Amino acid sequence: MAGSTIPRRTLGIALRKAREEAGITMTDAATIIGQTVQSLRRIEHGAVSTPKGKVTLLCQRYGVSDNVRTALERLAGETRARGWWHSYGYVVPTWFELYVALEQTADHLRQFAPLVVPGLLQHPLYIDAAITAVEPDLTPDEVTARAAIRRSRQQQVTRTIPDPPRLEVIIAETVLMIEMPAGVMRAQLRHLLVTGDLTHVSVRLLPLSAGLHRASIAGGFVLLDFLPEDGTRPPSTVYCESQTGAVYLDKPREYDTYQQIWASLDEAALDRAESATLISRRLKELNDDER
Repeated sequence: MAGSTIPRRTLGIALRKAREEAGITMTDAATIIGQTVQSLRRIEHGAVSTPKGKVTLLCQRYGVSDNVRTALERLAGETRARGWWHSYGYVVPTWFELYVALEQTADHLRQFAPLVVPGLLQHPLYIDAAITAVEPDLTPDEVTARAAIRRSRQQQVTRTIPDPPRLEVIIAETVLMIEMPAGVMRAQLRHLLVTGDLTHVSVRLLPLSAGLHRASIAGGFVLLDFLPEDGTRPPSTVYCESQTGAVYLDKPREYDTYQQIWASLDEAALDRAESATLISRRLKELNDDER
């Protein structure tokens, strides 16, 4: 059975970044491992597996640190996994933002958020509150660093070059009802109304009246679709995050299952106009409570 493409794509992204930071051309890098430039390009695009020995040679030439080299060598041996589990600090350390890399290159993002506003749409006040709620033991400097990464990710929503990805989010209505520090939820609701007006962004709510649904057990997830690279389209991927790590699913059967779950959510969710009305109504309630 074919293995997951996620480790190959992760490895390719990391090797390309290290090569560019070292100022080494593709021709020189290909010579190091006895490959053609076309073969190296396929490695950097994650189209093929890379033997550990070649990864080691490239890392040595690129001058990467020992911990980075070790992580990339481990990735070279992960390509046969049926589904790939990314445990932060193990196969890929915290310095390497795999999901961020995939998110930045995706052409279409669809996210179901049953518990929290999606990171790409969080207001700065909400970002800080969400990070400290999930990880209350972080130092102020660590919270600041996490928040900076999230704000950096958000730039792709409003970028002009290249074109921003299509972003569709379905948020459970209960997310709007969560108690937050004074002013945080009001700021967040206003932010959702503004970003929801962007032509490439769709913000919709799953109402309480929807009851139980196909995602009730699945929980939150993101579907990522990509444009072709060198005539080959990277496989669509499902991303599911938990407190201790994240799972990346890119097998057709796995992706099709989540496509069906998304279709059921799409059918049950309010449309964009109805969602904006409900968000505005909730905002008015919060404003009235402050008087």
